[in-house]
Amino acid sequence: MRNATCALVIAALAIPSAATAQAYQCRAPSVSSVPQIAPDSRPRNVPTTGYTLALSWSPAFCRTRQADRAHRVQCSGENGRFGFIVHGLWPQGARTWPQWCPQQNRLTPQVARETMCMTPSARLIARQWAKHGACMTKKPETYFGVTRILWESLRIPDYDRISREDGLTAGRIREAFASANPGWQPAHVGVKLNREGWLQELRLCYDKRLRPTRCDDRRYGARDDVAANIWRGL
Repeated sequence: MRNATCALVIAALAIPSAATAQAYQCRAPSVSSVPQIAPDSRPRNVPTTGYTLALSWSPAFCRTRQADRAHRVQCSGENGRFGFIVHGLWPQGARTWPQWCPQQNRLTPQVARETMCMTPSARLIARQWAKHGACMTKKPETYFGVTRILWESLRIPDYDRISREDGLTAGRIREAFASANPGWQPAHVGVKLNREGWLQELRLCYDKRLRPTRCDDRRYGARDDVAANIWRGL
């Protein structure tokens, strides 16, 4: 595991860094304790063949949650406005994915707070470490450090402007992301839409060396010709 962790960190550090992943402002709140997360399924230990960085479109998520105390940091506007946020970095296997591996180190409030502007929910941070991160590294700070390097290397297109285009499709959403990020191709970008066709997530596909790679059908999501909408918020 130590060699795998070192390789993961080295691969992440080799990724060119962009100026910023988002232009939205964030003020990280204090975190006094870390939520306890109970597994909702059995542990699964399978070899890792790649990774997915899942980015959630916050305006759509917060559309009906602005007054929800459980999502106050992300949705109230008191801590800034968010565009995409990091849902999680997920290890992938050949046919399934590793999950709920034994934790060798506990997530601390300090690490959680340092992550809040990337993933603005202490419960979601705790869950991502427990379900996914513990299958990748020994330490939560390493897991979230690698996640942050990937996140900060990305350039996010102006999806507010793109949302106003006529005839918007899932293919246009992934093409815009690929055009803004050298080394990326549309086939590397999964697009998850809800049942009404609104953008929920981008799922960025990486190989074992954290290089962009073609998404499989499970992660690719909506086909290119599927009509799409992007909720802009207020």
